Amino acid sequence: MHADQPAEQKRLDKVVVEIDGQLERAKEAYAQAHSETRAVEGNYIANTSINTFEVDDAMETNAEIQQQRNIVARVTETENIMRKTVDTLTMLRPSPYFGRVDIDEDGDQDTLYIGLASVQDKIGDFLVYDWRAPISGIYYNGTLGAVTYPTPMGEQEAELLKKRQFTIEDAQIVNMFDTNETVGDEMLQYALGQENDLTMRNIVATIQQEQNQIIRDTTSDLLVVQGVAGSGKTSAILQRIAFLLFHAREELNSDQIVLFSPNRLFSSYIADVLPSLGERNMRQVTLAEFFSARLQGLQVQTLFERYEIGQSETTAASLRVREKLESARVVDDLTAFVEQLTPETLRFDNIYFEDEVFFGKEAMTRVFAEFSDNYSVRERIQMTQKRFMERLERRIDQLVNEDWVLEELNNLDDQQYRDLLGDELAEQVAEEEEMGDAINIAAKRLLQREFQVVDDALYNMHFFDIYNQYGDFLAYMAERSELDTEWWLAKRDRFLRELEYHRIDLEDAAPMLFLRDLITGGGTNKSMFYVFVDEMQDYSMAQLLYLKHAFPAAKFTVLGDAEQALFRDVETPAALLAKYSQAFKATHPNLITLNKAYRSTQEIMDFAKALLPDGDNIMAFTRPGGKPKLIVTTADEEGQVIWQAVDELKAEHRTVAILTKTQDQAEAVARMLRKYPEKFQLLQASDRTRTSNFVVMPIYLAKGLEFDAVIGYDVSQTNYPDSEATGLLYTLASRAMHALTLISVGPVSGLIRDVQETLDISVLGD
Repeated sequence: MHADQPAEQKRLDKVVVEIDGQLERAKEAYAQAHSETRAVEGNYIANTSINTFEVDDAMETNAEIQQQRNIVARVTETENIMRKTVDTLTMLRPSPYFGRVDIDEDGDQDTLYIGLASVQDKIGDFLVYDWRAPISGIYYNGTLGAVTYPTPMGEQEAELLKKRQFTIEDAQIVNMFDTNETVGDEMLQYALGQENDLTMRNIVATIQQEQNQIIRDTTSDLLVVQGVAGSGKTSAILQRIAFLLFHAREELNSDQIVLFSPNRLFSSYIADVLPSLGERNMRQVTLAEFFSARLQGLQVQTLFERYEIGQSETTAASLRVREKLESARVVDDLTAFVEQLTPETLRFDNIYFEDEVFFGKEAMTRVFAEFSDNYSVRERIQMTQKRFMERLERRIDQLVNEDWVLEELNNLDDQQYRDLLGDELAEQVAEEEEMGDAINIAAKRLLQREFQVVDDALYNMHFFDIYNQYGDFLAYMAERSELDTEWWLAKRDRFLRELEYHRIDLEDAAPMLFLRDLITGGGTNKSMFYVFVDEMQDYSMAQLLYLKHAFPAAKFTVLGDAEQALFRDVETPAALLAKYSQAFKATHPNLITLNKAYRSTQEIMDFAKALLPDGDNIMAFTRPGGKPKLIVTTADEEGQVIWQAVDELKAEHRTVAILTKTQDQAEAVARMLRKYPEKFQLLQASDRTRTSNFVVMPIYLAKGLEFDAVIGYDVSQTNYPDSEATGLLYTLASRAMHALTLISVGPVSGLIRDVQETLDISVLGD
């Protein structure tokens, strides 16, 4: 036991007593706020039931309703604040802090305790400092001696006298030690030795110095994080989001942050981290989901669907076409295509109302042609849109006094009338002295609602046929291709054929959206301040550039591991930064490389590193375990071998995953296990949650996830025949925290045979 532990426990006991007192008061305040909210909401409902359409009462009633709304908003906000306070104190109580730093500033010494949130006593002194506070950076970045930390007045100098770390469970100090490191090995050993569960853990206490640089970067407009498997890059990014929300809490909220996740399972896996840090989750979406939302009515192929198809159907020529569509150069090709469009080659479409043509495409073409070609195509399209919106407005004005309109108004009851006008317009109508003016306002609103579908079509530029226009672009590329003309035309035919089934290939989504936005001038969202892209190595440049186009005001953080590039060539970190900086036109780019792996044992990482040509660059955190096992078997015995491997691993570990190369192989393994005595979960790309501690899944769905034990299914020469499979095998091995078993059905892959000294090998029958 550390000599200071009794004194530290006494201090902790006092902090817990203070937290208990604050928690009790917060619960009482929350209960009172909740009761007030219910009462005010009930009063509001009662007031809004008053007939507000009586002219004499309308003004007074609307004022009362607005007042009630303000009261509801105020008491609801108070209730939310008190609920958050209760949640924060409840979260802190079992482990109020995890670190301590003693500093000296110009002879003034102070002791700071660092935890997940701040706690102050009755007179305002800090008992615990929030880990995101500027001064808390000393804990993560500083070694004993001279240190600095940011303040509103600039960098503040201090001397770090002591750094102490705690493991606290249920308000009791389990372990404590002094260290000069960012986070001492003893704390890391404890944290990394824990068994895995179904969700990602909040490990703020173990942030390393290089991770802290990622978390606290507020100046880069493009932050590229290249991190080896298990280096903590995803954890650092989630904690970066929490830090940004804390750092800019007056200007930033979680709705202004979006994270592009590799798959739905990963989104579920990390869902609890931000709430555990006291923040609301940011928006999460996969790339295919984002594209599908922007191409309403179309199902965009996922990366995993493409991978499954590509195992047998992809040709060299079709890959060249795909590479051009996914390159940064495609934006220049699209721009050149748009610049040469004419009224005759622009694909206008009819706008319908009640199954009849309301505005015809021929009329659209004529109006577009009337505008000078000194204007860009985008400007002429927007002018065309404006012209037809004016025509719609005139059509509505002409119909205001039609008998059928007045008859529809007469058939409305009071509630329908209020629904039609809304509170603001109802007040305006109630003030009209002339009944005729009031009727005109109501009639115009009725017609606007009637023709809303036409107005929406004009506003969203549905008079422009983006699909056939994109087909024309593919034909345009065919005319300019010396080598792959037939394949470009085949690509166009496939695109139009897939459209009939409301599907498009992944490589078509970004170029088609770029084309639509180049022509219409839409597609941008300036309210998003931060965009995070995980598994960057699996994104094409065209896709990343479209995200930059779609969120022009956002700062970007892209992270991944080039060694885990399942779907494209490996690139060096420096090359990645140069490519992204140039494409993004970044003024303040920053590259942070994480080369130290913390997830897996030393022996598992020795095997994983050996698979890579530059594996020596990866540093493994020293955490000993057993050598990975390789079992070579036959097709007749593989089911029995899998059962035995599962039995052994489940006896010692909580979470076990069988990882296969493809979904078909995962289903084949599931059939072998159908009579296994314990339930398991067969996961697919469409699954949103992992509900079992024993899962079977293809490797590409496991990206970002980790398990106590992993079984790699069929690592044979037949299944992994060449160096293109290196990324797959590396990803497979690096999912395992404590144990790894490989099963080869037949002769083992040469990639593994070359590093067999890192394995414990057994051959069935030996």
